[in-house]
Amino acid sequence: MLQTTPGPAGERAAPRGPEPVLLLPGQGAQYPGMGTGLYRDEPDFAAAADEVFRAMGATGDALRADWLAGRPAVPMDHVTRSQPLLFTLDYALGRVLLARGVRCHALLGHSIGEVAAATLAGVFALDDAVRLVLDRVADLTSAPAGGMLAVAASVAELAGRLPPGVDVGAVNAPRQTVVAGPADALARAAAELRGAGFVCADVPSRTPFHSAVLEPVVRTGLRALSGTRLGPPRIPMVSGYTAARLDMPTVTDPAYWARHPVDPVMFWPALETALAPGVRLLVECGPGQGLITLARRHPAVRSGQVEVLALLGPRTDRPGDETAHFRAACDRLRRVPA
Repeated sequence: MLQTTPGPAGERAAPRGPEPVLLLPGQGAQYPGMGTGLYRDEPDFAAAADEVFRAMGATGDALRADWLAGRPAVPMDHVTRSQPLLFTLDYALGRVLLARGVRCHALLGHSIGEVAAATLAGVFALDDAVRLVLDRVADLTSAPAGGMLAVAASVAELAGRLPPGVDVGAVNAPRQTVVAGPADALARAAAELRGAGFVCADVPSRTPFHSAVLEPVVRTGLRALSGTRLGPPRIPMVSGYTAARLDMPTVTDPAYWARHPVDPVMFWPALETALAPGVRLLVECGPGQGLITLARRHPAVRSGQVEVLALLGPRTDRPGDETAHFRAACDRLRRVPA
């Protein structure tokens, strides 16, 4: 497989082992202090993250300062923090792996994680991706207040049960569906679903991602993408929206990228596509371990045919734990037999 240009630390000898599928998480994976220990302890990661912050200009300076502050002024779940920082961490971790010689079978991003994946693959130049992320965040700050709710149910089980304004936002597993919508409508949906015996959990988000209420963002997103060069992916990508390999007609369609905040994420079908014959390792390339937790439900993972590995490990309030986990994960990545 092809790999991207070496990262900030320069290319190193490729480790022996299988070509993993990198899973890049999106909204809901964020937590306070995520990645800060790695930024302090791993120069490769800090250099890649700083590359993103520099591309953001003054906004990046303020974002980095608040991210590293002991008491950030803006909550991590606010769209102005969660979205750009998730992009930054996903991208920086991917850059570190590629610079260390990891060759990827494919990239699969969840929501904003797909923009990070596309940047690693060379679809977007970093400056263009950063502009897309910041323009999108600016539009989302004026979106109706709302959120997302994970429901232990299939899409079919939810048919006819969602009130007007609440939409299916993600299909994360056969019986884990995320619904999204404005605050009042989502609260009604949560009450009705829990009353009907469904287990529900709030997804950390103050914005109703992947719901029709965000349609205005699509129109402004199309304008923001005007003139942006969209190149062929140098690493294969699986779309989290079509659940198919990203082909050139899709990659070069600005409407495809502009619709990301509105269209539902089809993670589970996309995972089925990504787990092609010969894939033996899934790596969560971002904060937390939410995507590999979902992947553990897949028969190929349950049977031991496919291993899973998280780069940063479980959510923690001790940044040093991330560094220890990252170093152990990189060592494990080198030692997984080919």
